[in-house]
Amino acid sequence: MNSNLRRLRNVGVIAHVDAGKTTTTERILYYTGESHRMGEVHEGTTRMDFDPQERRRGITINSAATTVHWKGVQINLIDTPGHIDFNIEVNRSLRVLDGAVVVFDGVAGVEPQTETNWRLADKYRVPRIAFINKLDRVGADFGRVVAMMEERLGATVVPLQLPIGSEGEFRGVVDLLRLRALVWERDDARAPYRETEVPAELEALAIRQRARLVEAVVEQDEQALQAYLDGRPVDEALLRACIRRGTLSGALVPALAGSAFRNRGVEPLLDAVVDYLPSPQEVLRAEGEPASDPDAPFAALAFKVVADDHGSMVFVRVYRGRLRRGDTVLDTSTGRTERIGRLYEVHADKHQEVSQLQAGDIAAIVGLKDTLTGHTLSDPAHPLRLEEISVPEPVIDVAVEPRTRADVPGLAKALQTLVREDPSLRLRHDAESGQTVLSGMGELQLEVSIEKLRARHGVEVQVGRPQVAYRETITQAVEVHHLHRKQTGGPGQFAEVRLRFEPLARGEGVHFESRVVGGAIPREFIPAVEQGVRRAAQSGVLGGFPAVDFRATLVDGGFHERDSSSMAFEHAAAAAAREAFAKAGPQLLEPVMAVEVVTPLEYLGDCLGDLHRRRGSVRSQQPRGNAAVVEAWVPLKEMFGYIGSLRALSSGRAQYTMQFDHYDAAPAGVVAEVALG
Repeated sequence: MNSNLRRLRNVGVIAHVDAGKTTTTERILYYTGESHRMGEVHEGTTRMDFDPQERRRGITINSAATTVHWKGVQINLIDTPGHIDFNIEVNRSLRVLDGAVVVFDGVAGVEPQTETNWRLADKYRVPRIAFINKLDRVGADFGRVVAMMEERLGATVVPLQLPIGSEGEFRGVVDLLRLRALVWERDDARAPYRETEVPAELEALAIRQRARLVEAVVEQDEQALQAYLDGRPVDEALLRACIRRGTLSGALVPALAGSAFRNRGVEPLLDAVVDYLPSPQEVLRAEGEPASDPDAPFAALAFKVVADDHGSMVFVRVYRGRLRRGDTVLDTSTGRTERIGRLYEVHADKHQEVSQLQAGDIAAIVGLKDTLTGHTLSDPAHPLRLEEISVPEPVIDVAVEPRTRADVPGLAKALQTLVREDPSLRLRHDAESGQTVLSGMGELQLEVSIEKLRARHGVEVQVGRPQVAYRETITQAVEVHHLHRKQTGGPGQFAEVRLRFEPLARGEGVHFESRVVGGAIPREFIPAVEQGVRRAAQSGVLGGFPAVDFRATLVDGGFHERDSSSMAFEHAAAAAAREAFAKAGPQLLEPVMAVEVVTPLEYLGDCLGDLHRRRGSVRSQQPRGNAAVVEAWVPLKEMFGYIGSLRALSSGRAQYTMQFDHYDAAPAGVVAEVALG
């Protein structure tokens, strides 16, 4: 593995679906010599989308890692999905990456999933380069996409290039730093670009844009700023250092131009990855996160688990120290020690065994039994716990049943494997119906998961219709008292609790605290009270949906020296919670989606009317070329079957994307419908 951290880049490629992300990654593999045959999404021949479902559907479902080399630098590259249903893959990848290439569609510009991914990158402080792709398409506009990035993402974008030619005539870029033209004469990837003078018609614009570039980046270095203020030229090497410094700090985002499908702009993009994205040593770490040091005690974060019949392969990012086969590590998230089996460098679906990992590496471990996504592995003598990976709440459910009795044990095992691999999936048992309920982020994710049950695990299942994952909450503060007392001839059960329940703001979850004083309840029973409250919250009182966004405070209680136990206090707290949910003005919450519709102008009125009929709240309308972009909030319940309706009312020309935005109170009609089952 890599022995020089300065010659290493850990980089992800992220984008909205269909922006050309996987095509860009496939071109990177070709130009770096990692692949000798260029994979195409439309032909189902991509290296990085190697799962049969990915190739059949033409989308990325699983993040895939590989290692390439460019100009003496090792690049650990992760290609991530663009579809919102698989956003957990982007989330956990960004958590462990040092930099990202964000691919934008040169026609559509900033799309919803790009915006979501950008905010995630902000959260994890990941430096970015923008690659504005598909500039050969009708309606592509490099300058407009840059303006959209600044307006919608709040980014300071610094174009390093200007496109030469537009739409079908796009043939190259002007390198603004060197004021040279890079021209690709043919689409053939084997033909290198030709470097030449800047075309006369672009010379004045290029000089103006270079002056803007210099003005934007010299603030990153005192020497460069002083030269600029004195009217002296700032040399190219110092400008590159300024761009690098600004990129690493998040002060600016370099933007490049290209058409990955036509093999134009990929080599300069690779140069920019090497020149401007950080090595592991240069990353601005979050508080409490260790700096990359191969000689420090070992620490790594598990960010992905792939399970099969032979065990689990756990993908890790090593933050410090070294790891060898046979080493024992501490999983600080579980408190258990694990023994390392084999270590692998990953090349998409191929794995190369290595003898050791060290700080900066992204690789896979075989032999870990209990490690899950987000767990920290560390030297047992120097325990450390890194920030975990946040997982979104699921918004859609399906009931899953085995087709035959013979499938029962296989289904249970397969479902556990699915949830182990994908933490955004949830499993629960519906006590009323006796069904197993699988919950996720969207219909496509659940559809893919069900297909995995059949294809990978050989389990035939019957699947119910997708249902909205409602939540319940309370609207009033209440205090309840419950006495749990049972005497059956042997040891009795006794627990007394007084709990106060208060509503919290949307998205706050469930909070518990104890204000018991004077030993009214022994300290060892307090966790059982919390467990009882949380257990009751798993099924509220309106429709059996989880109750959220409330605080439960244990204010008083009583115990018996002989008959009190953790089990008794858990029962008492659960009963008290159920009583409180019924008394505290229970309210049904429904998931509301952020929907973006892109429609030809002649169908705009019909699209708006349809959204209003679906209880939609239109937030904005913007022109995009000869189309209109409508942004709205629409309850998920009203979005089932939307694609068919949209195609029908727009003659198949409109399209949409949606992602979960927030939970809101459901109207009385929906509550009544849910209550009737």
